[in-house]
Amino acid sequence: MAGLAEASARPKAVVLLSGGLDSATTLAWALKEGFECHCLSVDYGQRHRAELDAAKAIATALKASGHKVIKLDLATFGGSALTDSKVAVPIDGVQGGIPVTYVPARNTILLSLALGWAEVLGAQHIYVGANAIDYSGYPDCRPEYLRAFEAMANLATKAGVEGRRIEVRGPLVDKSKAEIVRLAVELGVDPSMTVTCYQPDAAGRACGVCDACRIRKQGFATAGVPDTTLYAS
Repeated sequence: MAGLAEASARPKAVVLLSGGLDSATTLAWALKEGFECHCLSVDYGQRHRAELDAAKAIATALKASGHKVIKLDLATFGGSALTDSKVAVPIDGVQGGIPVTYVPARNTILLSLALGWAEVLGAQHIYVGANAIDYSGYPDCRPEYLRAFEAMANLATKAGVEGRRIEVRGPLVDKSKAEIVRLAVELGVDPSMTVTCYQPDAAGRACGVCDACRIRKQGFATAGVPDTTLYAS
C-alpha cells in the first residue's frame, strides 16, 4: 500500500516515446527526476514501424507508469521519405539543409497529442527527445520551437488559463549524439533495445547507411562506447 501511495504522489509527465535512443534516454531522464511517466507513441504511417515495438519494450523495461500507441495516418499526406514509399531514404551521407526525411509538422502534431493527454492526466510536464545539435536539419527540433510550443500550450488550454502551467522539456536539445550515448548508458538505457534507423528490417535491425544510422554510429564512436546497435549486415 505504501508503494501505491508513493507512486500516486509523484508528479505526472507525458513522455513522447518513439522507440529511438533519444526518446528512450529522455524517458530515463524524466524517471530519474521523479516523474510518474506516461509514454505516448504514435503510429503515423512511418516506414520504420519497428520503432513502435521498441517503444513498447522500452516502456516496460524502464517501468513507465503507462504506455499508449495512437494510430494517425500521416502517410495520407506523404511529403516525406518516412511516410511515402515512393520517396527513397537518403543513404549517401548527411547533407546540408532540410532532408527529405523531414515529416511536415510532425513534432507539432505529436506534441499536440501529448498536450491533450497531459490535460486529461493532470500532468504539467511534457518530455520530448528533440535534439538541435545532431538533428539532420529538422526545424521542429530547435529550442526556440519548443519554447514557442510551450507558449502556445499555455494560451490554448484550460490548464494554462487556470494557472496550471504546462512545461515542455527537451533535456537533450543541446547535447551532441556522443553526449546522449554516454547519458543513455549512465541512466541505464540499453541502446540495443532502441531503433533509430529510418529503414530497419522487420526484425528492427538497422540499415547502417541512412542519416539516422550515420549520426548514431558517429555518436558511439566519439563517445568511446561500444555500439550495440543491431545491424542488418
